[in-house]
Amino acid sequence: MSDLVVDVLTGAVRGGTAIMFAALGETIAERAGVVNLGTEGSMLVGALGGYALAAETGSPWVGLVAGALAGGLLALVHAVMVVWRRSDQFATGLTVMFLGLGLTSLFGAAYVGRAAPGFDPVPVPLLADLPVLGEILFQHDPVTYLSFAAAPLLWWWLRSTRGGLLLRTAGERADVLHVHGYRPGLIRGAAVVAGGALAGIGGAQLATAYAHAWFEGMTAGRGFIAVALVIFAAWRPLWVMAGSYLFGAALALAPALQARGESLNQFALDALPFLITLAILAILGRRTLRAAPEELRRVFT
Repeated sequence: MSDLVVDVLTGAVRGGTAIMFAALGETIAERAGVVNLGTEGSMLVGALGGYALAAETGSPWVGLVAGALAGGLLALVHAVMVVWRRSDQFATGLTVMFLGLGLTSLFGAAYVGRAAPGFDPVPVPLLADLPVLGEILFQHDPVTYLSFAAAPLLWWWLRSTRGGLLLRTAGERADVLHVHGYRPGLIRGAAVVAGGALAGIGGAQLATAYAHAWFEGMTAGRGFIAVALVIFAAWRPLWVMAGSYLFGAALALAPALQARGESLNQFALDALPFLITLAILAILGRRTLRAAPEELRRVFT
């Protein structure tokens, strides 16, 4: 296998991890019947919260927890507005995204250019020495290793646990929950907050493990890619995982080519992940929406 392919696949895993956490979080929210376009904002505040707390405490793990809390708190704004105040989900999500952008621009200026401890690659003994696969899968930071288990665990939880059943029912037939004494609004609100927390973890991974830096707008649309990814992955966590690596590969292609002296249009390469998103959505069209939870189809239509 050529060095270029190995570099792109390795970059796919590194670059796709942040998108995967955000997309898995959005999967939780949408399976409960709520679209959160503010995922980009949750990633941003998670990135800043993670980097800032890592800088202040000297621990990237504290930063990771702070990123989750920051992402969850911003998502709570969305949950309150759309679940309990019945505001429009799309307009509210965009507003929350801009709120996250404004907050990180205001409070993040002090951390631009400031050093902070981050997650370094930790090769897995024995597995890291495997030809090709060792470099692609087993020479990453600890948060990336956690992401390997995140999608299978979410798939299992949704299919095999009482909590997963309640969440899916909230997105399919909320009236059934009412009959059995549950509160669909509370379940949906918790799902949105949990989704925001996962997006915050994705943002924290981006800042503390991928970029090892904080700068304004560093998510660069990854939150929107995560929302689109959930739709054409048909709300299936394992498909979300595969799609995240596809977009990670698109993000990794540009630096891999530049490192080899290829003279390609940088703007075209930067646009590639978004062009892939549009192309897949155009191909799938309305067919994907047939797999959407019933409550979510009402939002889309």
